[in-house]
Amino acid sequence: MARQGQVRARRTRAWVAAIALGALTGGVAACTSPPPPPAPDGVAAALAKGLTSGTLDSVPLDGATGADATASTKGLLGDLATAARSVTVTSVAKDATNEKKATATLTWSWPLAGASTASGTATSSPTSSATTEATTPATTPATTSATPSGTSTTGANATGPWTYTVQVPLVRHDEQNGSMAWHAVWSPALLAPDLTSGEKLQVRTTQGKRADIVGAGNTPLMTSRPVFQLGLDKGKVDAATASASAAKLAALLGIDAASYAKKVASAGAKQFVVGLVVRTSDPLAQKVAQVQAVPGGAAVPGNEVLGPTPTFAKSLLGTVGDATAEMVQKSGGTLKAGDVAGLSGLEARYDARLRGTTGLTVTAAGTDASGQTVSRELFSRDASDGTPLQVTLDVGAQVAAEEVLASQTSTPTSLVVVRPSTGEIVAAANGPAAQGSLATTGRSAPGSTFKIVTALALLRKGYTPDTVVPCTPTVTVDGRSFKNYDDYPADKVGDIQLRVAFANSCNTAFISQQAKVSQADLANAAASLGIGVDLDLGFPAFLGSVPSTGTGTTHAASMIGQAQVEVAPMDMATVVASVVTGTTVRPQLVRDNPAVASFPKPAVPLTSAEATSLRTLMGAVVSEGSGRVLAPVGVTLAKTGTAEYGTGSPLPTHAWMVAARGDLAVAAYVETGQSGSGTAGPLIAAFLQRYGG
Repeated sequence: MARQGQVRARRTRAWVAAIALGALTGGVAACTSPPPPPAPDGVAAALAKGLTSGTLDSVPLDGATGADATASTKGLLGDLATAARSVTVTSVAKDATNEKKATATLTWSWPLAGASTASGTATSSPTSSATTEATTPATTPATTSATPSGTSTTGANATGPWTYTVQVPLVRHDEQNGSMAWHAVWSPALLAPDLTSGEKLQVRTTQGKRADIVGAGNTPLMTSRPVFQLGLDKGKVDAATASASAAKLAALLGIDAASYAKKVASAGAKQFVVGLVVRTSDPLAQKVAQVQAVPGGAAVPGNEVLGPTPTFAKSLLGTVGDATAEMVQKSGGTLKAGDVAGLSGLEARYDARLRGTTGLTVTAAGTDASGQTVSRELFSRDASDGTPLQVTLDVGAQVAAEEVLASQTSTPTSLVVVRPSTGEIVAAANGPAAQGSLATTGRSAPGSTFKIVTALALLRKGYTPDTVVPCTPTVTVDGRSFKNYDDYPADKVGDIQLRVAFANSCNTAFISQQAKVSQADLANAAASLGIGVDLDLGFPAFLGSVPSTGTGTTHAASMIGQAQVEVAPMDMATVVASVVTGTTVRPQLVRDNPAVASFPKPAVPLTSAEATSLRTLMGAVVSEGSGRVLAPVGVTLAKTGTAEYGTGSPLPTHAWMVAARGDLAVAAYVETGQSGSGTAGPLIAAFLQRYGG
């Protein structure tokens, strides 16, 4: 009996403990607070991200599914559907009287540089690109509006991006299972101020006037000039006639018949197919009547940016035309199909400056009750005209130089004229056989014209124009034999003054002194005369290459401007200009090149005494040496040169001649020629006869 009593007592205590534990745990449950409702900030950030990217499928919405809202956004944004944009959350405000309502303020920002695909996510900065993450500010109490509304913060004729805000109603959904979620209320007005479902955004662009490239005396060089587009209007003939007319027009205009026939065949049924564009002053313009007499033939008047003549510094100044697909793709939205842009040369390098900026107007377009199209302006930005580019080319000098080279069709040629007092390039002409801007970017051995540099290096070692040097028929360095040119005067061989050796261009006299002048000495002398340096001149340019190291035969050949020494014709004109002024000249083409201020001084400046001695040597070339051919045209300083290149026996030679008359320094280059005085010299003479300077 006692044991049974003990068991009942233990059971009673366990039962009491269980009741007590249940009461305790039940009490804890009863005292726990429910979780706080979610903040509306998350849906605001998701909406901003979706509007930035154009994809709203995963955004909780009321009034439309995410997929429907995505499709509506694309249609309502119209011309701006794929344009880059940024949508950010400016604020999220709770309703002061209804905890299930809030209002998000979103800021839209459109750079509107042009049409480019939207991508990325929203950002907290209204002007940031659409590639950074969204951020959401802290929630603050406020009163919400019933429908979205928008306010533009930039207005018409703005200079920056189009920026505006919209207010978005947010609604909290409380589910029966106790979960809560915020939704954004969808409306077209989320996209633009007061936009309705019957409207879509349209963009109209205007382009500022392209500025001219202006030369010496403020003479327009590249400017809009009247032209005729000569070709076939397929809309006026049937297919069979179009084919026959294409052949007739090709023959009349002197263009490739097969290429034009293919172009015509692939064009649209009513398209005008241009065969040739000619200036109204061009002799071909006199064939307008003949073109129009061909069935379907037409001459469409227009204007194009062109130089004074068809060839005028074309490789340097460049061309203007419709932007290519590649240019549009790489422009970052600043160009679109059909825009006129610089395609090459200075027109391309300074295109942004010359083209100006695009003006645009954004409208919301729809129809009224009568079905008429109506639109309201949301944003506008004025176009701005381009800024002219001032260059130093002189029309008279450039035309004269090109006329001189026009007959040089068998080998590349170039003629460059620099004004020593200023460094201005007044002419940079290339012959018809030249490729690219040979005048400023060519790379060829300068031959004996480089003896101007070698002579300066010798002067710095104590030589004078009267120093005696040996001019022998040949000289051997490390087993290699060097000789003089074939027509070297026999009476100028032997121990002669440096002045005589320079005037008659004795190779062996200069090579014999190669132990007295190092390769570094040559490089320093070249830099003092303006070559062998790397500078941004603001246009395509090669300022020469003179290695600072080299021994043996390489150094010996460098003494006469061969081996690894390379220059452009412009460089040798600069050397002459430096000799004339007694200071290091930098060639100038673009007048307001900001890099000029930071151009370094040569390590060893050219001195007045050195320049005087160089002028003595170059004067002797005209008075008693190989440059006497230029004396009749007033040249006072000169130097001739040839340089072997390529392969063959004998090796072909470049022909060079440089000269100075008054405030003009001239360099003529012929890729393959017999001699400096016989091949290049006449080009300089003909130029100076045409141009007074």
